[in-house]
Amino acid sequence: MQSPVSSYTHSLRSLAAILKTAATHCDDRSIDPDILLNARLFPDMLNLIRNVLIACDTAKGLAARLSQTENPVFEDTETTFDELQERISKSIEFMESVPEAGFEGAEEREVVLKFGPEEARFMGSTYLSNFAAPNFYFHMSTAYNILRHNGVEIGKRDFLGAA
Repeated sequence: MQSPVSSYTHSLRSLAAILKTAATHCDDRSIDPDILLNARLFPDMLNLIRNVLIACDTAKGLAARLSQTENPVFEDTETTFDELQERISKSIEFMESVPEAGFEGAEEREVVLKFGPEEARFMGSTYLSNFAAPNFYFHMSTAYNILRHNGVEIGKRDFLGAA
């Protein structure tokens, strides 16, 4: 398996740029940043902060699990745009520290995820394509959509990031 790190760090950098635009949006319009940070698309959905944290955790988790590297634990204490930027930076830094060789044979490795008392078992390639990628892009898209819905001037090119 080739390392998936570059595509996920690319997306996380796009997310960082989108969050920077959102912070500027708040400053320019005298909007309390907490309004956007705690915004949701619907009352029973997660807020912007949680979507960013889960996107970061999914990305660093896939790098750790597929490379059999210790997955660093980050406390979920972020409440500001600056703290979210730091979370993204730490996630990228960890992912880029994983050696390319760690992904050799990862498509055949068993990945076990625990959800409370239950667990899900995947082969590496299935984990990446059927769980990690959809979960990552769901939370990336939801973060984008929360901001777009609340008037932040971002578009598809912002989501896709610089080539």
